[in-house]
Amino acid sequence: MRTLTILWQRLVDASGRTCPRCSTTQQQVERAVERLTVALAPLGVEPRLEMREIAPQEFQSQPLESNRIWIAGEPLEAWLNGTPGASRCCDACGDAECRTLEVEEQTYEAIPADLMVRAGLIAASRLLAAAPSSCAPGCC
Repeated sequence: MRTLTILWQRLVDASGRTCPRCSTTQQQVERAVERLTVALAPLGVEPRLEMREIAPQEFQSQPLESNRIWIAGEPLEAWLNGTPGASRCCDACGDAECRTLEVEEQTYEAIPADLMVRAGLIAASRLLAAAPSSCAPGCC
């Protein structure tokens, strides 16, 4: 089995809370991993979700690192020809400008599972294309 790593990071405050934007993204990233697991199993690819917490001190100096997703080591926006952006947030984030994602002229504060699945499928296809063939030379 080949592994497709999906890394998601978000701010978690001293009380263990995050903002609604990141809470929604967490639900969506878990849904995306479930969908990718089913879709990629026949191809011998297993998605692995890693979640990283950003401490409030780190968040204060780099708020755009919260709610950030990487698939196979590349930022989500790179797989989708998207662009990161920012908008004012709330709750645990205070009034910081937090990460958004623009894809095909639509801006997302919480990242939907469909975008992560699309990026995951693209990343998995490249992972498979880069894998050495198990066939002997000249057999296929």
